[in-house]
Amino acid sequence: MEERCFVKVINSEIGCIVLAAGESSRLGHPKALIEVGGETLVSWVSRRLTEQGLSPVIVTRNELYQKVKDSVGDVDVIVNYSPESGRTGTVKEGMKFLRVGSGGPSRILIVPVDRPGFSQSTVEFLMSKVSSTCPTFEGRGGHPLLVSEEDCNTILKVSSDVPLNKVIYPQRIPVEDRYLHLNVDTEEDVDRFLRAVEFL
Repeated sequence: MEERCFVKVINSEIGCIVLAAGESSRLGHPKALIEVGGETLVSWVSRRLTEQGLSPVIVTRNELYQKVKDSVGDVDVIVNYSPESGRTGTVKEGMKFLRVGSGGPSRILIVPVDRPGFSQSTVEFLMSKVSSTCPTFEGRGGHPLLVSEEDCNTILKVSSDVPLNKVIYPQRIPVEDRYLHLNVDTEEDVDRFLRAVEFL
């Protein structure tokens, strides 16, 4: 019988940025490097996104670059040399790498590494959207965030210290992800996430 080889098709219309440049001050050690079943959290998140046909680029801080790069294999990793300016600055670095607005992808999926409680079905749903969209559960917004072409251009024009929620106003769509609001910020959050992994 002929052996068939399955190759995942990469979606070139949607870029994907994994935000992993935070200081992790409350946790006391890098969130991106938390161990999840023998791999790092940033590797676990990136792998799930790749399984959806995305080609994520990870934006991290300089002192974490090598450890993050070593943990994710051939996934693109870049450095935000001014992470203290805020998450919008990290998003902008990812957008510049992807050449958003100048021949790159027209939409971007933004995925904070410390918000890993989304399901694969939610990623698929967001990828089907054209306008900026965020998932909600029980009335509260969550991540990932799908950003439209128009809003990508807006983000690129604002200062890096301006929060995204002051810049864009995505459509809010209910999903059934009971761990959507899980924020890996403390050791208790890490324990909760590790218990939830099998359900994601």
